[in-house]
Amino acid sequence: MNISKIRKRSPFRSKIVVRLWLIMMVLVVLSVAFMWVVQIFLFQQNYVNATVSEVESRLEPIMEELKIKDLANNEQMILSLSKATNGKMMVIDGDGKLISLYSAGHKLDTQSMADMSGFIKYLKESQEYQQILLGKSYHKIVRYNTEPIALEIGIPVSYGNRQASVVLYHSLDQLHTVLQINRNQLVMLSIILTLAAAMVAALLSRRFVKPIRIIKGTVDKLAKGELTATPGLSLNDELGQLSDSVEELSQALQRVDILRKEVIANVSHELRSPLALIRGYAEMVRDINWREDEKRNENLNLIIQEAGRMSEMVSDIMDYSQLQAGYIQLKKDWYNLYEIVESEIANCEQSTAEYGITIRLESTRNDIPVQVDAMKICQVMRNLMNNAINHTADEGIISVVIENLNSKIRVSVINPGEPIPEEDRSIIWERYQRSQHQGGRKKGTGIGLSIVSTFLTAHNMQYGVDCENGLTSFWFECSRM
Repeated sequence: MNISKIRKRSPFRSKIVVRLWLIMMVLVVLSVAFMWVVQIFLFQQNYVNATVSEVESRLEPIMEELKIKDLANNEQMILSLSKATNGKMMVIDGDGKLISLYSAGHKLDTQSMADMSGFIKYLKESQEYQQILLGKSYHKIVRYNTEPIALEIGIPVSYGNRQASVVLYHSLDQLHTVLQINRNQLVMLSIILTLAAAMVAALLSRRFVKPIRIIKGTVDKLAKGELTATPGLSLNDELGQLSDSVEELSQALQRVDILRKEVIANVSHELRSPLALIRGYAEMVRDINWREDEKRNENLNLIIQEAGRMSEMVSDIMDYSQLQAGYIQLKKDWYNLYEIVESEIANCEQSTAEYGITIRLESTRNDIPVQVDAMKICQVMRNLMNNAINHTADEGIISVVIENLNSKIRVSVINPGEPIPEEDRSIIWERYQRSQHQGGRKKGTGIGLSIVSTFLTAHNMQYGVDCENGLTSFWFECSRM
């Protein structure tokens, strides 16, 4: 998949972009809904409460006088009361008859009073009017379809030495206008916010998904065999970590590809050489030396030796592959570790004699019981010994040391030679690696140390390699009894 083509795709063709966009839009819708709830149930009520408090504060000084004065004899107080309400004011006697009607400090005519007959009838039937007859004042918000339209205040008074009441009707038209303006503004703000959020959410979603698409494109390329492909992203977040992991995967695949090519070349060469020797000496025995016993036996021994080396290589490859696939299980029992090491040293004497190499075994005791799979530990020692022989100069000395380390027993195979580069020490245990063999005899399939690593890991044993003072030491540790 071409990364440049991925970048040009419409953002809404990606499911994850749509999901991210929808999540952001849900948050926006919830925010807008919250603003509307606050506007309707909080701000509106606060506006109404503020208006009521303002009107009551203006009426408070006059209401104190109403308790002790007769309105019939104080026209000026009636006018002041009407002005304070900034609306209509009705004076009603105890029988519910409208005595007079005022508006903003002005007395209205008889016709205006007649027009209020419907309201008077409604008032006389209300529960609030009953409170006035009991000498209690009241106030309430008159609403139309949940919208506040007026503030109604009822006050018991004395008029001509008789019980009467004053009903103040303060219009909330101004408040209604303010609320309507606020709502219109909120509608516009909600539309603008939603549109802006939709565009920003689309951009952010696409920006968030862009690295994912690049990483996916890189993985697709790796799957198609383009092992040099890398995301090339520099991000300090989880996507950056994912990009780094894909880059490491690319490097690992490149290394595996190189190793694959090397092992094909190495195994082909290693198998071809003994096959050529076997064929050549077999033909020599057949055509030339078949009558000479000494020459014939010498050639047959070479044939047997090379056939054995081929068999050993095939066995190494098969054992490693089967253990990696989980087909081989360890068969642990109690064995003497000293005897295992000693027997493998004896098996290597023929190879070391060819190069004049001496093997020294150093141990403080010869009875070391350990619970292991003896066949696998023998193979571990064989591979470590072969590795040491491959990298020891002629007439050199290889030391095999068995020592006690607290609760562990360490077995070390030490050979002189060039130290393994520090950067190669972590990869020499990988299959088909020969980095540590530079300058050596280069015998074997290149999986000897991989077999060592696999078998020791299966035994839960620690192992490693140390290089110091011109010596290379491969070691592993067993638990003591």
